[in-house]
Amino acid sequence: MGKQHRLAERRQQILASVEEAGQLSVEDLSDRFDVSAVTIRQDLQALSEQGLLLRVRGRALAVTGMPEYSFDIRQQQQAAQKVRIGQTAARLVENGDTIILDASTTAQAIIPYLKPLSELTVITNSLRAAMNLLDAPHIQVIMPGTHLRHVSLSLIGEVDNSLLARMNVRLGFFGAQGITVESGLTDVNMQEVAMKRLMVERCQQVVGVIDARKWGRAATITFAHLSQLHTVITDKNAPEPLVNPVRQKGVDVIIV
Repeated sequence: MGKQHRLAERRQQILASVEEAGQLSVEDLSDRFDVSAVTIRQDLQALSEQGLLLRVRGRALAVTGMPEYSFDIRQQQQAAQKVRIGQTAARLVENGDTIILDASTTAQAIIPYLKPLSELTVITNSLRAAMNLLDAPHIQVIMPGTHLRHVSLSLIGEVDNSLLARMNVRLGFFGAQGITVESGLTDVNMQEVAMKRLMVERCQQVVGVIDARKWGRAATITFAHLSQLHTVITDKNAPEPLVNPVRQKGVDVIIV
């Protein structure tokens, strides 16, 4: 058996072990496969870069059927892809725009590239987004929602619809747990989805910002059907057989 074959086999076994357990430490995996911690870290890095598991604090977490992890953990997933998506999304925004950013980590990746704009209004229910805009006083931040949802660092609950109704929102950027032709953009939390739906309704153009792992997945609840979508920005690993049917529905899919 060649070296590359043994490497691929071990990594497949590591992935299967993590998926079965939900999470395993580097030490557990090192003992289980009788290789050094350095080797296991290299294996986990390779699997993480493929989006097959998540590395965090000396552990590997399964991503198949995963619960909704905290904002900080989710922000580490597909980080390089989210940077590219954020850069591309920001290019759609113009000086003087009013835009919506949801509380997803992918929408969060847009923020650094918005700050050079001289004038902008951002409507967001994301506490992290609002905090990251504190050093940009030329950007006005409006926050709907009344209750803090800790896992996503977002505001949910009753919204002053009259406030949103007065806003002319050109673009809204939304992350999702999944996208399919049948279900559109979907997510898992009912209160978060309710907020997303309200914000989607106010946008002239709805932009989905999703990494390749989300294609072909349908989470619990739809918050935007394909008929409401103008654009999807995703990364180069997005599977073409799933992307093409979305394009055929008239959605502009930008791959970065």
